[in-house]
Amino acid sequence: MLCAAALIINVDNTILNVALPTLVRELHATSSQLQWIVDSYAMVFAGLLLVSGSLADRFGRKRFFLLGLAVFGAGSVGAAFSGSVDLLVPFRAIMGVGAALTIPSSLSIVNDVFRDRGQRARAIGAWGGIIGLGIAIGPIAGGLLLARFWWGSVFLVNVPIVIAAFIGTLILVPDSKNPAVERPDPVGVVLSVAGLGLLLWAIIEGPTQGWTSGEVIGAGVASFVVIGAFVAWESHSRHPMLKLRLFVDRRFSAAAAAECLGVFGLLGALFVMTQFLQFDLGLSPLQAGLRILPMAGMLVVCAVLSPLVVRAVGTKLTVGAALAAVAGGLWQIAASSSAATSYGDVVVGLLLIGLGAGFLLPTATNSVVGSVPQGDSGIGSAINTMALQVGGAIGVAVVGSVLATRYQDHMNRALAGRPLPAGIMHTVLGSFGGALSVAGNVGGAAGALLARAARAAFMSGLDVSFLVGAGVSLAGVVTVLVWLPSRSSPVTPEPPGERLMVLDDLALTDDDNQSVVTQGKPSSTLS
Repeated sequence: MLCAAALIINVDNTILNVALPTLVRELHATSSQLQWIVDSYAMVFAGLLLVSGSLADRFGRKRFFLLGLAVFGAGSVGAAFSGSVDLLVPFRAIMGVGAALTIPSSLSIVNDVFRDRGQRARAIGAWGGIIGLGIAIGPIAGGLLLARFWWGSVFLVNVPIVIAAFIGTLILVPDSKNPAVERPDPVGVVLSVAGLGLLLWAIIEGPTQGWTSGEVIGAGVASFVVIGAFVAWESHSRHPMLKLRLFVDRRFSAAAAAECLGVFGLLGALFVMTQFLQFDLGLSPLQAGLRILPMAGMLVVCAVLSPLVVRAVGTKLTVGAALAAVAGGLWQIAASSSAATSYGDVVVGLLLIGLGAGFLLPTATNSVVGSVPQGDSGIGSAINTMALQVGGAIGVAVVGSVLATRYQDHMNRALAGRPLPAGIMHTVLGSFGGALSVAGNVGGAAGALLARAARAAFMSGLDVSFLVGAGVSLAGVVTVLVWLPSRSSPVTPEPPGERLMVLDDLALTDDDNQSVVTQGKPSSTLS
């Protein structure tokens, strides 16, 4: 039941990627609007994770898990019946609220139920494997749905999974909480969402507004000011939602950074590859989904095998090699890109990305979650998921914007001396799919010339954007090799007054710092 939350959220992400070209055709979405459809979800998800993890710890993890499922389901229904991009973006944000309530509660319950380090590692490995399963199911399910129904079906398919998970959770999942957890931090929430939102706006709108425009520069500067204010507030607040002291542990901070940098390349690649497969190679959504399957299958297999590899070579080498594989896959695709690229030219790169992500996600997640005190499990889980969402959101924004900038520059040069009406020029420069649509309507030699120029511009942008992603993943390799310890260390002890006393099913704060009691008997195995 807990893994069901990870399943539907990742099914939704990969279904949406396959549907992006359809949204270009049906809703006439531009490249920047596609980025907002993806990132509005991730931005809200990341911004609310920390406070939702804290609230779940305080008031009950199971009830927040259920609330999150309900909100996610409601947002899915709204997104399914949105008739425009302007409606779809806010409903995606509502889905982000539901995901933010659900995921930290889910992983926190796993961390609470599986207290043995070995069992927890296997449980988190299964949780990570479900993420890979979601990636595998999503493209194929999306392709099947888009072949038979309208584009809204890719969101509506979440509803039966939500209902089944809600009922199963009521029956099977135990509740837990930490009554001693600190109060919520609304100021921190506002600052974190505002800072990330301004940063994403500057990156996404840069190609459209102009990188040197006052709006983009102002938003970029403001984002760093707000993020700095967030860090300053958290460092001085008596009840911060982001406990900066956790980052002193290198297992925690280096692993979270590795996740962020690895997912940057993974989700940035998925955002571009679905457009390449459908627009450039002319595949249907189902055919595109099937061609993403090898990467997803590799991710699933490697996620399951990751605990064995960690025991053999240690956390540092596993995570470092995983990031190197992601970088190698991105580089291979970029090196083989040309206007005549086929699927066979990029499949090796996709397999390398899947291999790297499969070993990275469960290994780094176990390092992050396993390095925090038991009473802070909600916050640790939230920070772990926040690293994934922030990395993915910035990856989609940066990779998409580099692609869009290169594409627009290439098209402006190709169309120099060939003036087009303003509306048609906006469509051509707005997206690769838009240019192909115009070329199809024009037809003849002029249409073929425009389509050829658009394909060359898109592949040039793919080349540069994937090299940027590879560079970011390589920066992650250096970070891991320098900072991440090779083997697990004991969990950081909790400060006095925060140790939990478990008596039957009731969790009480042990203010006298007494030993933990389980079923009325003292025990030194729980802390």
